[in-house]
Amino acid sequence: MAAEIITETQSTDDPVDAVFALHRGGKMEIRATVPVRDADDLSLAYTPGVARVCTAIAEQPALVNDYTWKANTVAVVTDGTAVLGLGDIGPEASLPVMEGKAILFKQFGGVDAVPIALACTEVDEIVETVVRMAPSFGGVNLEDIAAPRCFEIEKQLQERLDIPVFHDDQHGTAIVTTAALWNAAKVTGREIGDLRAVISGAGAAGIAIAKMLVAAGIGDVAVCDRRGVVHEGRGDLTDVKAEIAALTNRTGRKGSLADALNGADVFIGVSGGTVPEEAVATMAPGCFIFAMANPTPEIHPEVAHRYAAVVATGRSDFPNQINNVLAFPGIFAGALSVRASRISEGMKLAAAKALAGVVADELTAQKVIPSPFDERVAPAVTRAVAAAAKAEGLARL
Repeated sequence: MAAEIITETQSTDDPVDAVFALHRGGKMEIRATVPVRDADDLSLAYTPGVARVCTAIAEQPALVNDYTWKANTVAVVTDGTAVLGLGDIGPEASLPVMEGKAILFKQFGGVDAVPIALACTEVDEIVETVVRMAPSFGGVNLEDIAAPRCFEIEKQLQERLDIPVFHDDQHGTAIVTTAALWNAAKVTGREIGDLRAVISGAGAAGIAIAKMLVAAGIGDVAVCDRRGVVHEGRGDLTDVKAEIAALTNRTGRKGSLADALNGADVFIGVSGGTVPEEAVATMAPGCFIFAMANPTPEIHPEVAHRYAAVVATGRSDFPNQINNVLAFPGIFAGALSVRASRISEGMKLAAAKALAGVVADELTAQKVIPSPFDERVAPAVTRAVAAAAKAEGLARL
């Protein structure tokens, strides 16, 4: 059934109608930062005055960061192939999400962002398009691009551009998940190195979470796709899955997701679907369940709380929401503040540690991660990312 579109005269009391009313005309606009009130203002903001600035930038290209919006502006780029839980809905239909992302950049990180939905899906076409647009932006946030193409797109753009390129569906999710897991371990008196985790989902988020957990020192982690545990003995693995198989599953587990969950300390869901309660019941006592599929978690919190010491979801109506808005505004704000040439693994880990530290003195099983509206979050992440960039020699300020 097609979505109902409201008219100007319809009531916004109904939540569905209120959504359409809020989106009418779009959620953002471009505003000038300088006045143009008279001929003098015009001569400064535009011709002839602007020519002096153009000439200066032509002679010293780095001045573009001082005299244009570039240094604090991010392109939010998608091809509309993996939008939220909606899948491949196309570039036009993705724009409300990209606009939403852009306003979150501004509200939570003070970063200007421009939504860009591309009418192409091939890796080379997307890469070439973004490279050609890059002079206008200080960073690129890739969004809602389907796996496995998203991995190659990010890799090529990182190689070809000297500005931060960050696929939030991968790394934002990984950073927030890692921060929450550190705090879940802390609040229960455990070490992350003693934990065995199982990730349901071998797409962009699942792969990135696995890599970050390995970097963070997880005891062991196994990634599961539709066919079960991703291990080196399987002959059907893509290059990306073969890489993750070599990096994970030190205990050599095989079989289904249910097999992997037997005795596991951590479940991380980024796949959708439903995990049977009988499989959940086989997990280790005092386990952690991060069931992050939206709108329906892989394991409903009511079921999860029967077995787990700490439960997290991707939803705002339950405690411990794993929400990427906790990461990406501060990550870009930090990287842009020092004009970093890229976002490194060290910068991502620094972001996770800073995020975990925000609530380090307030930890409970119901609060292992801050609220997205905690005003301490973005500044803490910004500082940590900027410091890490400087420490790694990636900063140009």
